[in-house]
Amino acid sequence: MSNPLSLLPIALAAGGGSLDGQPAASAVAAGFTLLQRSAPLVRALAGRRSAILLPPSAAAVTALAASDGHGAVLLSESATTASLRSALDLGDVGAVFTTRALAARLPQGERAVVVLDEAPRAATVFVRGVESTVDLGSHFGLELEGEEDEGRDEECLLTLLTPANTRATSAVFSHRNLLALARGAVDAASLLKRDRTLAAMPLVELGATAFSMLGPLLAGAHVTTMAHFDANEAIRRIEDDGITHLVGDEAMYAAMAARLDARGRSLAAPALRVCVGLGFDFDTGVHDDWRRLTGVELRVAVGTADAPLSLFNAPHFPNRPGTFGVPFPGMQLSVRDTRSGATLSPGTAGTLWVRGSAVARRALEPDAGAPSRGDEWVPTHLCVRERPDGAFEPVR
Repeated sequence: MSNPLSLLPIALAAGGGSLDGQPAASAVAAGFTLLQRSAPLVRALAGRRSAILLPPSAAAVTALAASDGHGAVLLSESATTASLRSALDLGDVGAVFTTRALAARLPQGERAVVVLDEAPRAATVFVRGVESTVDLGSHFGLELEGEEDEGRDEECLLTLLTPANTRATSAVFSHRNLLALARGAVDAASLLKRDRTLAAMPLVELGATAFSMLGPLLAGAHVTTMAHFDANEAIRRIEDDGITHLVGDEAMYAAMAARLDARGRSLAAPALRVCVGLGFDFDTGVHDDWRRLTGVELRVAVGTADAPLSLFNAPHFPNRPGTFGVPFPGMQLSVRDTRSGATLSPGTAGTLWVRGSAVARRALEPDAGAPSRGDEWVPTHLCVRERPDGAFEPVR
C-alpha cells in the first residue's frame, strides 16, 4: 500500500501547521471532501488536469487537495483572458478553482469552475451553466500516519511558460519535486514550528511559494497570507503578527523600506529573523536600506522556471550581497562552457547547469509528448562564476 505522505497535500496536512489561523489539515480535508461530494466536478476532471487561479490562501491548499490524481496548472492572477485561454487549452484543463472576482476573467467555455470564496466551509461548482453548492463543513478524517516519503513521481503542479517567439511549454513538477523543494526551504531557512511566515507573492512564483507556504506548513509553522501585496499592510502584519520569516522580491522590499522611511521609524519586529529576497538583480541600496531599517539582512535566492530555487544566501552561512549564494539544499550546480558544454574550473565564467530532485521533470509542447527529464543536468539562462568561497556570482 502506498504511503499517503508521498502526496504533497497529505504531507502538508501532517506537518500540523496553520494558514491564517486555520489548521492546514482542515483545508486539505475540505479538498478531498469536495471531490467526494461533487460528481459533476469528478466528471469534469476525468482524464484531464485542473487549474488554480487563486492568491496564496487556505483555498489554494483546498484546490490542490481537490486536484488529487490530476496535475494542477498554476495560473497567473495578472494574466489576460487570452493568456488564460491559451494556458487552459495547453494544459487540457477540465476544471478551474478560483474566486468569484477572478472567475469573471476566465474565458467562456464548458470547463467546470469551482468558486472557493467560502472554503473550507463550502464551495460552489458551475458546470455548463448549472450551479451547485457543496457543503464542506463536516470533513472526513485524513490518514496522516506514515514514514516521511520522498514523494510520488506523479504530476502535481504545472507552470506554463510562453517566451517571446517560441512555442508555449510547461514545467511539470511532481509530488517528489515539490516535497524536495519544500524540505529544502525548511533546511535552508531553518524553519521551526514556532515560526510565522508572510505569504504575499503569487502562487506561480514557486520559489516564493516554497519558502512562504509549502516549507512552513511542512515544518508545522504558521502562515499568514495576503491576497494582494500592500506595503503598509505588510508592515502592519509583520509587526502585529510576530512574523519571523519574510519572502519578497526587490520591488516589495523597496516599497516597504520607503514606507518605513516615510513614517520616520524603523521596523518594530524583534521576532523577524530571516528575510528572503527573490531575484537576479537586487540593488545593493535595497540591501543597505532594509538592514538599516530592520536590523535584518536580505538573503538573496535565485531560481529558474525549471528549478525554482537553485541558489541561496542561507542564514547559517555568511551573507554575500552581490552574489547568488551557495547551492540550495538538494541541488547540484555546474558551470559549463556556453558553446561546448564542457565543465569549467572555479573562477571561470560560463552557463549555470543544475540537477536535483526539485528540478521539473519534463516539459510539454502543443504537438509533442512529455519526455521524462529524470536526473539529467539542465542548462539555465544564467551566466555565473564560482568564487573561492563557494558562492556563485553573476557575470554580466
